[in-house]
Amino acid sequence: MAIGPDTRHLTRTQAAAAEIDVGLRQYMLRVYNYMAGGLALTGVAAYLTASTPALFNAIFGTPLVWVVMFAPLGFVIFLSARINKMSLTGAQVAFWLFAAVMGLSLASVFVIYAGESIARVFFITASVFAAMSLYGYTTKKDLSGWGSFLFMGLIGIIIAAVVNLFLASSALQFAISVIGVLVFTGLTAYDTQRIKETYDVSASGEVAGKTAIMGALRLYLDFINLFLMLLQLFGNRR
Repeated sequence: MAIGPDTRHLTRTQAAAAEIDVGLRQYMLRVYNYMAGGLALTGVAAYLTASTPALFNAIFGTPLVWVVMFAPLGFVIFLSARINKMSLTGAQVAFWLFAAVMGLSLASVFVIYAGESIARVFFITASVFAAMSLYGYTTKKDLSGWGSFLFMGLIGIIIAAVVNLFLASSALQFAISVIGVLVFTGLTAYDTQRIKETYDVSASGEVAGKTAIMGALRLYLDFINLFLMLLQLFGNRR
């Protein structure tokens, strides 16, 4: 009678765990690649729009600006509602279109803020994002408890921002930016852990691809909003 551990069983278990670990790393790399590609496309679109006066004035000098400003929200709602019914190619196209339109809406950043200031804040944002995303990926702590708190903070920021459209208060804007930095810093870690937990080793290639796109969309939004909040705090206006 064997009284020691079943080494064959342990070997199979270890091999399965290693396979899952490799698959998870590949999945997360795919998420980050989508996010980085989206950010790059947004940056290029914003810069080209800002440096083309005819295009910039056609958008920001006409009522078309409202369409451009709200179009990214429309893409987010569309992707969230339809992702399961779309093909992987369709989801990819929708994501790239979203990133491009977001670039159009952010073109004014290059007009309002100095270029070196934008670069400096971008690298600060990238450093904070990388640190918090790494924490969310590696921590053993369950961050699900952060969800309701961060969601309440996000709703508060949106309401305060709408109110400040009418008040135009610099003090309120400062408070929104400070709270926004805290909220989106927390969301970066929270969303990274949630994305990690959605990994399914048995998912088909197309399902995994669409899941990766939605994960990239969440991290993209965390990064962009964190960048904008930090820019309002530390950016140098022209």
